[in-house]
Amino acid sequence: MYEVTVIGGGPSGLMAAIAAAENGANTLLIDKGKKLGTKLAISGGGRCNVTNRLPEEEIIKHIPGNGRFLYSAFSVFNNYDIIEFFENLGVALKEEDHGRMFPASNKAKDVVNAMLNRMDELNITVMKQTPVETIHYGDEMHVIELQSKEQIETKSLVISVGGKSVPHTGSTGDGYAWAEKAGHTITDLYPTEVPLISQETFIQEKTLQGLSLRDVALSVLNPKGKIIKTHQMDMLFTHFGISGPAVLRCSQYVVKEFKKGNRPVPMQIDAIPDQKEHVLLDEMKKLVKDNPKRTVKNLLKGWVPERYLEMLLDKNGITTEDKAANTSMEKLQNLIHDFKKFTFNVHDSQSIEKAFVTGGGVSTKEIIPNTMASKKMDRLYFSGEILDIHGYTGGYNITSALVTGRLAGSNAAYDSYS
Repeated sequence: MYEVTVIGGGPSGLMAAIAAAENGANTLLIDKGKKLGTKLAISGGGRCNVTNRLPEEEIIKHIPGNGRFLYSAFSVFNNYDIIEFFENLGVALKEEDHGRMFPASNKAKDVVNAMLNRMDELNITVMKQTPVETIHYGDEMHVIELQSKEQIETKSLVISVGGKSVPHTGSTGDGYAWAEKAGHTITDLYPTEVPLISQETFIQEKTLQGLSLRDVALSVLNPKGKIIKTHQMDMLFTHFGISGPAVLRCSQYVVKEFKKGNRPVPMQIDAIPDQKEHVLLDEMKKLVKDNPKRTVKNLLKGWVPERYLEMLLDKNGITTEDKAANTSMEKLQNLIHDFKKFTFNVHDSQSIEKAFVTGGGVSTKEIIPNTMASKKMDRLYFSGEILDIHGYTGGYNITSALVTGRLAGSNAAYDSYS
C-alpha cells in the first residue's frame, strides 16, 4: 500500500509526486505513456515555458478560466516559488518577452530531466505504460484498478491526468469519469487556445496563406458588432483560417459565442493599432495631393504587408495600377477604414484535440482552494488541466499546473498520515 499515489505524469503530476515525497510520503506515480513529462517536453515550442515572472495580479488576469480560484494557492506556492524550485534543481532560467521564463539552455528536456532526477532522489516508485481502468473509493483507502486488473491500494490519491487537448501526449480525458464517480461535476468541455476556421473567400482562395501580421489588434465581436475582447499580438493566416498568438488568445471568446448559438462570429483586425483612423486619413490625403501620379499601392507601401494591402485594395475595387489622382476619395477612405477595422467571419474552431488547452473540467466549486482537496471525497485531490482552469499560452497553464500539483501533493501527504 502507498501513502500517496499520483495518476498522470505531466507537469502537474510530476510536481505532485515530488511534493508528496518531499513531505515524507511513500509515493507512487502511475502514467499510461512510455515517457513522463511529454507535454512539458513540447511546451514553448520544445523550449518549455516553465512559468511567468509577472506579478501575481497579472498572472491571474492571464488565466481567464477561473484564475481567481488560484489566489489561495498562490499564497502557499506561486510563480516565484516555481522559479526557485527549478533553480534549486540546477536548471538556470532566463526571462524573455512578457515575463516568460525558459531554461537558459533552451531545452525542455533539461526541465523534464531535473524533475525525473528529483523523483529518483526521493525514491518515488514509477509505473509507466500502465493504464488505469477505474478507481474504487473507500473510507480507509482508495483502490486503483489497472487495465491489467491488478489492484493498487493507496491512502491518498491525486488525479493529474490532464484534459482532452494534445491527446498524443496522453491527455485523452480519462480522469473525468473517475471524478464523476467520486461525485464531482464536470463542467462543459471546449477547446481554448485553438486555431480558428473561416470560410471567407480570401481564406478559401488561400490569398493570404502563410502571411503573418505583426502586433495587430485582433477583436472578437458580438452579433451587434460590439467588441467582446481584443488582443494585440501577432497573427497568422493559414489554409483553413487564422492562427498565431492573438488568435489563440481570442479563440475561447469565439468558442463561447458559438456555444450561445452565434455562428459565424465576426472578428476585426486593426493592422495599425497605434494610429487613429483620422490621423491615417489625413496622412493619406497629403500623400495623394503631393504624389497624384503614383499608384495607390506604391503610395501606401509599407503601411501594412504587401499581400494584405493587395487583398484590401481588391476588396475596395482599387487595382494595383490605379493612380492616386484617379481613385475616388470614398474608395480611399474605405481602404483606410479597412486598415483599422477589417471585419471578417470565422465559422468554427479546430477540435478540442487540436487545441493547446482544454476549457472546462472538474468544477472548482467542489475543490478546496488552498489544498486542492475534493469536497466530495476524503483524501482525493485534483491538479492541473483536469480542473476547470485555463490560461492563455505564455507559461500560465504550466504555472497553474505546477502550483496546483504542489498543493495537491503536499496535502495528500499530510492527509495520508491522519
